[in-house]
Amino acid sequence: MPSTEEILAQAWNVHQRGNPGQAEQVYRGVLQKEPNNANAWCYWGIAMHDLRQYDRAVHAYENAIRIQPQFPIALNNMGNSLRYLGRVADADAAFQKALDQSPKYFNALRNRGTLHAWTGRIDLAFDYYYQAMKLNPNDAELHRNLGVIHLLQGNFKEGWKEYRYRWQCTEAIQHPYSQPKWNGQPLEGKRVLLYAEQGLGDTLHFIRFANELKKLGARTIALIQPQLLAILQSCRGIDEIVPNTLRVESPFDYHCSLIDVADVLNINATNIPASVPYLHVSPNLIQYWRGVLANSLPKARLRIGINWQGNPDHQADMFRSFPLQSMVPLAEIEGSQLISLQKGKGTEQLSRWSHAQRIYCLPEEVDQTSGAFMDTAAILQELDVVVTSDTALAHLAGALGIKTCVVLGFTPDWRWLQYRSDSPWYPTVRLFRQTEIGDWSSTLEDVAESLRNELHDIDRKTVSST
Repeated sequence: MPSTEEILAQAWNVHQRGNPGQAEQVYRGVLQKEPNNANAWCYWGIAMHDLRQYDRAVHAYENAIRIQPQFPIALNNMGNSLRYLGRVADADAAFQKALDQSPKYFNALRNRGTLHAWTGRIDLAFDYYYQAMKLNPNDAELHRNLGVIHLLQGNFKEGWKEYRYRWQCTEAIQHPYSQPKWNGQPLEGKRVLLYAEQGLGDTLHFIRFANELKKLGARTIALIQPQLLAILQSCRGIDEIVPNTLRVESPFDYHCSLIDVADVLNINATNIPASVPYLHVSPNLIQYWRGVLANSLPKARLRIGINWQGNPDHQADMFRSFPLQSMVPLAEIEGSQLISLQKGKGTEQLSRWSHAQRIYCLPEEVDQTSGAFMDTAAILQELDVVVTSDTALAHLAGALGIKTCVVLGFTPDWRWLQYRSDSPWYPTVRLFRQTEIGDWSSTLEDVAESLRNELHDIDRKTVSST
């Protein structure tokens, strides 16, 4: 008969192989028999965290600490789950208690640095990261995180150097090609495999670098997410597109991720290739949606496409997405017509929105027949402006050269840099930044005020020309 410790160890092995749900059942079984087993509560908390049930994870860690007050691992883990819940002060206090009990606790220092990086205290993030660096100077995740902060601050040279460590992180997807990686070798007459590394928005953002390699004489093969096959057919600089669910059959000389191309080319805020549009839409598709919208929408001075909810599985979604209710100031602009570009998660907010009568919801067939993003891209052409959270839609609109207001959390993704209201990546994008964590209404009011001012300017020009 195995001991409790052996049962927990076996379940942990299952957990580490990527089956937290299966392991959770074992941990729970132990707790039913031994409700005062602090280790079992801690294991169960880790499983709940990995299953994105952060409230239950915090509850588990609280039980573990109540039973065993000297438990820095549980305190550190609780800090992480509180971070994902956006409970910043509580998370920081948990990390502090973990470090009080174990002053050289590397994970607590690194995680505390990440908490402050997420919430805008870059000074504290650097402080805790460098304390952690003294304990483990070769930790890949730590270097990657430092790279992200440097890139956010516009320190591209240092940022790219540190960000390269992401390939050594456990979650990195390696590409075991026999061909060499492209590191700046001459490309005249060479074929380069360029592959998507992260999310859909990242691919839409960095696909512009295919054309930069094309200028250097390369033929390019883009290995990308199948959802983007249709929209990227129009992207200049791509000779062949392959969904990353298939094997690349064409020969190539070098391979490189799209993001690494920017690194190799020494891209910084002054030399970003920002000519837009670099994506295009079929005129026939634009004409079709022009007719649909003309027949469906009342006459309006300002058509505003809106999107508020990003991917809920993104680790920082609580700092990027905002509630639809925050967009009330847009609905109150005289002569405005809102068009919902939201899909999937987040659309449930429409039925209970106080200004639901001011919003038009697109037909369900959008992007179902022509390909993902294709109908949306055509519809964007018929809008006056897009207002969106930091999602793939922001990159789609920017790549299409659409006038766009991107609403950013207090500490945004590094691509948006700090402080500035414009984007060196997208000339038609304006950035509206949250000034206080959790307060989205003020930021959306800033967007609305900007749009109202633009309408007033148009009115004045119209009057003066008559």
